[in-house]
Amino acid sequence: MSDGTGLQFVSPYAFEAMQKVDVVRLAALSDPELRLLLPCLVRMALCAPADQSQTWAQDKKLILRLLSGVEAVNSIVALLSVDFHALEQDARKEQQLRHKAGGSNGESILVTQLQHGLTLEFEQSDPLRRLRLTLSELLAIMNKVVDLNGEFFLKSSELFESPVYLEEVADVLCILQAELPSLLPIVDVAEALLHVRNGDWFLCLLVANVPDSFNEVCRGLIKNGERQDEESMGGRRRTEALRQLCQMNPSQALNIRAMVVEECHLPGLGVALTLDYKPDTPDEAVSPLVSYVSGLLLGTNSKVRTWFSMFIRNGQQRKRESSSVLWQMRRQLLLELVAILPRSRSTHVPNDGGMEDGGGSGYSGLREEHVVKASALLRLYCALMGIAGLRPTDEEAEQLLQLMTSRPPATPAGVRFVSLSFCKLLAFPTLVSTPEQEQLMVMWLSWMIKEEEYFESAAGVSASFGEMLLLVAMYFHSNQLSSIIELVCSTLGMKIAIKPSSLSKMKTIFTQEIFTEQVVTAHAVRVAVTNNLSANITGFLPIHCIYQLLRSRAFTKHKVSIKDWIYRQLCETTTPIHTQLIPLIDAYINSILTPASKANPEATNQPITEQEILNVFQSCAGGEGGRGRQRYSITTQLLILYYILSYEENLLASTKQLALMQKKPKSYSAALMDHIPIKYLVTQAQGLQQELGGLHSALLRLLATNYPHLCLVEDWVCEEEVTGTLPLLRKMMLPSNSCRYTQSQLHQAFQKLPSSSPRLMRILEHLTLLSPGDLIPYAEALTASMALLLEPSVPRRILQTLNKLWMGLNTVMPRRLWVMTVNALQPSAKLLRRQKYTQNDLMVDPLIVLRCDQRVYRCPPLMDIVLHMLNGYLLASKAYLHCHLKETPDFDRQSQTVSSLCVPGQADTMDVPREELKNALLAAQDSAAVQILLEVCLPTSEEQQLGANTDSLLSTIRGPLPGKPKPTSLGLRSKGGVEVAELEGGLLSDLREVQCLICCLLHQMFIADPNIAKLVHFQGYPQALLPLTVAGIPSIHICLDFIPELLAQPQLEKQIFGIQLLSYLCIQYALPKSLSVARLAISVMGTLLTVLTRAKRFSFFMPTLPCLVAFCQAFPPLYDDVAALLVQVGQVCASDVATKARDIDPLIARLHFLKENPQEVQVSGEGSSELTLPQRTAEELGGADPDVQLCYCVEATFMDIIGSTLHGL
Repeated sequence: MSDGTGLQFVSPYAFEAMQKVDVVRLAALSDPELRLLLPCLVRMALCAPADQSQTWAQDKKLILRLLSGVEAVNSIVALLSVDFHALEQDARKEQQLRHKAGGSNGESILVTQLQHGLTLEFEQSDPLRRLRLTLSELLAIMNKVVDLNGEFFLKSSELFESPVYLEEVADVLCILQAELPSLLPIVDVAEALLHVRNGDWFLCLLVANVPDSFNEVCRGLIKNGERQDEESMGGRRRTEALRQLCQMNPSQALNIRAMVVEECHLPGLGVALTLDYKPDTPDEAVSPLVSYVSGLLLGTNSKVRTWFSMFIRNGQQRKRESSSVLWQMRRQLLLELVAILPRSRSTHVPNDGGMEDGGGSGYSGLREEHVVKASALLRLYCALMGIAGLRPTDEEAEQLLQLMTSRPPATPAGVRFVSLSFCKLLAFPTLVSTPEQEQLMVMWLSWMIKEEEYFESAAGVSASFGEMLLLVAMYFHSNQLSSIIELVCSTLGMKIAIKPSSLSKMKTIFTQEIFTEQVVTAHAVRVAVTNNLSANITGFLPIHCIYQLLRSRAFTKHKVSIKDWIYRQLCETTTPIHTQLIPLIDAYINSILTPASKANPEATNQPITEQEILNVFQSCAGGEGGRGRQRYSITTQLLILYYILSYEENLLASTKQLALMQKKPKSYSAALMDHIPIKYLVTQAQGLQQELGGLHSALLRLLATNYPHLCLVEDWVCEEEVTGTLPLLRKMMLPSNSCRYTQSQLHQAFQKLPSSSPRLMRILEHLTLLSPGDLIPYAEALTASMALLLEPSVPRRILQTLNKLWMGLNTVMPRRLWVMTVNALQPSAKLLRRQKYTQNDLMVDPLIVLRCDQRVYRCPPLMDIVLHMLNGYLLASKAYLHCHLKETPDFDRQSQTVSSLCVPGQADTMDVPREELKNALLAAQDSAAVQILLEVCLPTSEEQQLGANTDSLLSTIRGPLPGKPKPTSLGLRSKGGVEVAELEGGLLSDLREVQCLICCLLHQMFIADPNIAKLVHFQGYPQALLPLTVAGIPSIHICLDFIPELLAQPQLEKQIFGIQLLSYLCIQYALPKSLSVARLAISVMGTLLTVLTRAKRFSFFMPTLPCLVAFCQAFPPLYDDVAALLVQVGQVCASDVATKARDIDPLIARLHFLKENPQEVQVSGEGSSELTLPQRTAEELGGADPDVQLCYCVEATFMDIIGSTLHGL
């Protein structure tokens, strides 16, 4: 605001003295400075103070002494003597009058009869009239500001423009605001003063006399300010006024600047305050201007970034003005840039040819203390040009290019500077416009290539600019311009819109002059690997370059071997894992299996050798995760494991394509896989998920596909028990100096059983406190002696502890443990010719697991182990056959397909029968395992003699079996010891526990594949097992889906089995679906009655009639249908024996009576629900005709149905 030029403003010293009421400093002020502060000082001297202390009394005397010699004090005292209450009343009346008149300047209550101009009237008036004149003029301006609602105007006021009376007017203004604060809020007064000439001067005086209002005034002016201050005259006046206020109080300048950014108003003010700011301790690295503008453009607040970018764009559209804040900023930035250039560069003339000098003095390096500032300036100019759209002048562009092509010292900051300069060249290639500048750039790039190794070694950083050069060259060769743009934006740390077409010149320079593709590949393979590569190492590394070259197949195209480099880099890794490692392995595997072109199928990379892989796992090969000191990190071992699993999966997936190309890459041997502790490594990875990124999940996916037996759900649950809080607490209880038992001591304790049981128990209890990894050395001793635990005198606690230790070992070394266990549990009869099974044998034939010592079937802890291994090997066999099918295609048919390409898709159809055969084999394998396990559930002859009953599981849970005919119902006399024997079997027998374990496994198998349940039940199994399977296998209810199909089979045995199974299912699962299937079964029985021969009728209905009792007990609405069927069966049988001597009619009459009057059946004893039948001897029934026996069975069934109904009541 140039109209305030020549006036004396309040100095920072004086303002600080007023703010702190420092009387000593006030006394040191000159008379002109003191004159500006008189209104406040006079009021302090005359008004009654709130502070009654002695100190203030002394200060007040000093203030009065200061004022005593100033003549203007008298006029201010006269102003304070006015009746301000009456003045306020008149002012409010005038405001009301103006409001009614619509804001027109008509009559005035404050000022009447103006005979001269305002200035003359002011000169001739008494203090009261001066107050009225000034108040009237000020209120008129304030009302106009409100009426125009933000539209700027400049009010020509004689009172505020006369230089003679400015001080007197300022005195009046300060007194008015101080005495009438409710009428004249200081923020509104400040806003009005912007609309008069000398307003900034008046504003500073007003705030200096009310120093506490500084922040309030500034915030109000900023809130009411324009979003772009340099666009309008009002914005520029506001900016200048606030700038003057901050010069008066420089300590608050940064706070005011923060208000500007917070409100997103007056961007020019923020820049101006930064230009005015002079810190007490200047930062040598980065100037305040660079920091401020960089923070706005590169910060996270998009609203602020857009607001300031608009300021830059709008400022460029106007013609260049030296008074413009934007041009002041650009000039200051250019001065800072030139100041840090090497001396031989800063004096360079743009069109001078001196740039073509070789490595002489023209290339003096950038000073070390200037490198950080140079990097900050480069990033700022990138933001100004890329985000804010700044168009550099020729001078700015020339100096920028000079800075970018300067040569910094070999420090980490120097490496960063070179990377930024290189990316700025790629982002803004228009900076290179002349042939001389282009030659300068090429020479600088050549210098980068030459000095890259020296910079990396001298600076001590792993990520140097050499990798970035190599990466950009590869992107240019593969025409991945979008990747270059991403790389540039990532390095600069900002999102810049770069057109791919603008990179054409740089692409030509890179691909034809600096980096040909052959040079790139040859150079890349010689680059040293990054030591201890991890995600903590940022920037662009050799791994980025190798990855891009692998993707573009440059190595195979130019026959450059990259296998050794990749292996060395994988061996030099640590946590947290670098994000580029997994994509690198995937690209490397693809380059091994897929040729670069069909014309040259041999153009592939070499895989990592088995010996190199074994070297990585040599420390844990012997013990599958042994405790020896590992030469390679866990990260390296996990990456190599991921490589092998992914390689094998991709090899299987591309078998057909490779066969068509007559190319067969080598698969890794099974022996190699046996040496790799897969489960141990995955367990370790589970605890390092945060450091391994996505590697753990990728390994789990590969395991689930290729090694499903290592991903059993129960294994994961067991791992929680082994690695949870309780085991950790138990391990903490283990003293560090406790006795450690050796493997030989454990072996000897096993051999001396049963006498050594206490010692063996102590050893085993000690081992339970160890971690699974620490148990690995004891694995062989534990498994080799398992057969010794089958003796009857071995305590159960030893068996249970061994089971617990085995499950712990299973979490770290399952495959090797399973093989050792299977070999140890072979039958003792084969000791002399015992066969050592291998992992492959057990995957080919999982049923080997069940060819163990028969005593295992009655040893629940060991049977649990056997079932666990069986489940795992069944899954492993599926994966094995799937892989075998893929890796051994029918080559004869493949060759026919190759020779007769006219029939595409023939090879696919050829594989269909092979797939069906595989599925049939797996189904037979699973069903055989289920049938063997069901046979194990049957009691042996010795157990039958002891009274172990397979019905006990169901009977002890639900009482007597529904639907099972009681011996007494046929009139037979039972031998009263059956119930006692059943109780002897009990719930705690070994047979019962084994049955429960087997039922749990069958439940899991049926859930995993319902077709197994269907196949097993179509095959059938002993009827005595039905109570056990129905009660013990929760998922057996799925049999309701296929029982109708089972009843439709032509074999009577399957129909009988289906009805018997259904009878137990109806009791266990009384569901609507069971009711519908039971109706169907009754209908089928009625149909078969009419078509079966006499012999078949007897063999069918004798075992199925008792099932009707269960139907009626589960579903009483079926009583009528069942009764009708029973009468029909009785009538058919009676008709067959009508010609015989036996009189069967009374029986038929009795059946009709029972059907129609079941409630009148004779009951034996009072209150008893037991029905009585005539007692018949075994001779009567044994010699009876089959039809007669069937009739008696019908009668017994009737009685059981009625009895169960009465029992329910």
